[in-house]
Amino acid sequence: MKKELAQIRTEIDAIDQKVVRLLNTRLKCAQKIGELKRGAKSRIYVAEREADVLRRVAAANTGPLKPAALQAIYREIMSAAISLEKPMCVAYLGPEATNTHAAALRKFGSSVDYRPMATIADIFTAVEKGEADYGVVPVENSTEGSVRDSLDLFVETPLKIVAELHQEIEHTLLSNEPLAKIKKVYSKDQALAQCRRWLQRHLPHAQLVDVDSTAYGVQIAAKEKGAAAIAPRLAGERYGVPVAATHIQDLKTNTSRFVFLGREASGSAGSGHDKTSLLVSLHHEPGALLHALAPFNRRKLNLTRIESRPSKLKPWDYIFFLDVTGHYDDPAMQAALKELSKKCPLVKWLGSYPVARK
Repeated sequence: MKKELAQIRTEIDAIDQKVVRLLNTRLKCAQKIGELKRGAKSRIYVAEREADVLRRVAAANTGPLKPAALQAIYREIMSAAISLEKPMCVAYLGPEATNTHAAALRKFGSSVDYRPMATIADIFTAVEKGEADYGVVPVENSTEGSVRDSLDLFVETPLKIVAELHQEIEHTLLSNEPLAKIKKVYSKDQALAQCRRWLQRHLPHAQLVDVDSTAYGVQIAAKEKGAAAIAPRLAGERYGVPVAATHIQDLKTNTSRFVFLGREASGSAGSGHDKTSLLVSLHHEPGALLHALAPFNRRKLNLTRIESRPSKLKPWDYIFFLDVTGHYDDPAMQAALKELSKKCPLVKWLGSYPVARK
C-alpha cells in the first residue's frame, strides 16, 4: 500500500507542476490582453467573456470535479487575471462580512480590491464618480421581494447593470448573550423580514432595530449588553460575536439576487444567454400596461419580472421595472423598444448582461 500511495502522490506532484506552468502561461496571456485594453481604454471586466469561459469549461468537465467547485476555481483564476490586467476596485455595502460583500467575493474573487460603503446610495455614487470601477447591490429576495433602496436609485443613475448573481442567504443570530437575555436585535430591514417568524417564536419581546447593513448590526451587538444581530456566520467570526442560533431564515430556499453596476454596458453573451432590464412609465389611460407589454409578446420575448414603484413625482403615479430575456442589441429587442418608446413617456435601458449561472 505504501508503495502504491507513493506512486500516486508522485503522479499528483507532476500534475501540479504542469498545472502551475499552464496557469502562469494563461496569466501571461491575460497580461497581454490588459496591455491592449489599456491602450484602447476598454473595459477590464467583460461579463460576456466571463460567461463564455464558464460555459466552455463546464461543457469540458467530465468529472469527478463538481460544477460548483470548477466554477469556484475558475473564479479565482479570472480574478488573478483581472488583477494583472489592471487594478480593479469594487464597492459593496459594508462593513466587511455582509451578504453583499460575500456576493462581491463570489463574483470577482480575492485578487481585486474591495471598498466598503456605508449605504447603497454611496455605492452608486462611488461608481458614478469613478472612485470604484464596479459596485454590487441587492435588488430582490425570494422571501421578501424587492430591495426598495436599490430600485429607487436606478431612476436617476447613468450606470448600467453589467452582471447579476443569485446567492443563497443563510441567516445566523449572533450575540454575547443567551436568548433569554436578548432585548434588541439589529440587522438590515430585509434580513429582519426574512427571519420574522423565527423572531416571533423565539424572541417575541425583543425590539427589532433596522440598521444600514447586517455587519454593522454585528458591530453594535459586539459592544451593547442585551443585543444581538442577524448576519452571516462570517460576520460573527470577523467581529468576535458568538453564534446564538443558526438557520433562522423563515424559508430554507432563501435566495437574494445581486446586480453589478458599471459605467459601460456589457456586450452580448450569445443567443438565449442574456437578460435586459428596463424602466418604463405609462400614460394614465385604460390598457396602458397591456399595450406596453404587447411589443415583447409579439416578438416572443419573455418577461421574467415586472414590478411597480411610486414615481415620487406625484401621488399614485408609478414607474415599472421590467426584466426581459435577450440583449439590448438583438434585432427583436430593438424593434420592441422602438415600438415601446411610442407608447410610453419614459423608456430607460438599465443594462443587458449574462443570465446568472445557478
